[in-house]
Amino acid sequence: MACLVSATILSACARDRDTAPYPSLAVRPVEKQGFAEPVTKPVALRPDPALDTEIAAIAGRLSAVEGEFTKAHQLASTSAARARGQGVGSDAWLTAQTDLAALDEIRARTSGLLTEIDDRAIQRAAALEPDYPALTDLRSRTAAVVEREARQIKALSDSLPAG
Repeated sequence: MACLVSATILSACARDRDTAPYPSLAVRPVEKQGFAEPVTKPVALRPDPALDTEIAAIAGRLSAVEGEFTKAHQLASTSAARARGQGVGSDAWLTAQTDLAALDEIRARTSGLLTEIDDRAIQRAAALEPDYPALTDLRSRTAAVVEREARQIKALSDSLPAG
């Protein structure tokens, strides 16, 4: 009897594993697709008259701020030239510092315009809309103006005695 029980137990352990449902090693359909990016259809860019109006308004404000900066830069350059060779705290030095502060305030307004443009671009991206070329161009122009103004302010500041 013990032999019969042992044989039954051993036969249960020795079942045929080839009949178990294992996944096939054949190439699956998804593996035939490859890793290349799927082809996408280009999105048609629709005109946005409201955004065009905003872009025109921001561009107009940018031009006005640029003109203001140019005039203030000329004044600050003259003040900085007078302050060279003067001591820190002299009237000429204080006038130049005041003019530099005015330049920095104008540059901050230009930077604010850049932030407005970025906000418009973020709103479009959040709505899953494509880049708007006029907005992208205005952003590039404004960023260049901000960088130029910062360089001009730094050059004038560096020309003055440190205080």
